[in-house]
Amino acid sequence: MNTFLHRSEDRGHAQIGWLDSKHSFSFGSWYNPKYMGVGSLRVINDDTIAAHNGFGTHPHDNMEILTCVLQGTISHKDTMGNERHINAGEWQLMSAGTGVQHSEMNNGDVPVHMLQIWVIPNVRDAEPNYQQIERDPKKSPNEWLLIAGPNDNAPMHIRQNAEIKAAYLEQGHSLLVEATQKFNYVHVIEGEIEIAGQVVKAGDAYLFDENATINANKNSQFIWFDLNN
Repeated sequence: MNTFLHRSEDRGHAQIGWLDSKHSFSFGSWYNPKYMGVGSLRVINDDTIAAHNGFGTHPHDNMEILTCVLQGTISHKDTMGNERHINAGEWQLMSAGTGVQHSEMNNGDVPVHMLQIWVIPNVRDAEPNYQQIERDPKKSPNEWLLIAGPNDNAPMHIRQNAEIKAAYLEQGHSLLVEATQKFNYVHVIEGEIEIAGQVVKAGDAYLFDENATINANKNSQFIWFDLNN
């Protein structure tokens, strides 16, 4: 079994006043050749954005960009004509394709806590696309919730042979990870879980390639990236 435990304290950390960001993989000015991503999963940034601040208009292309809002509301505006609010418990998927510009602003009075996730697409220069859903695992504990997948029946369609699932597991409960692809990468948002004898805490992640059972040592929220490459 090929495994790797990625500890929270080994993440990069950037703080620029209004933004406090922890980088699971090399990003911006933080570079570590040991942490360049897992298969097509290239970025997991754990961002806290101060009130009345945010990312001004900036470009992206040929990247599948997911936003998972955990606290507060982020306001999105893009050159596709979308002006949307993503609230806690909601997910956004922006397929940048040939190119799109967007902004992400916290117009509220409390900080926004969110994850920014980038997946390299398996098709280049496709038409940009925007999707948004509500999928709060705390409302459906102890089960996997499919967030995005390559098939049209997925809640959001991602341009990659990958499935992204989320769960909120109550203490003492367990969930099975069925390894159908090359990489299984579980990122813990809060709490503490155990996988194959490894204790994985908030901010940690665990990479493995075989079936495994996740046991919750505490009430825990996490994301499972099921990746073919």
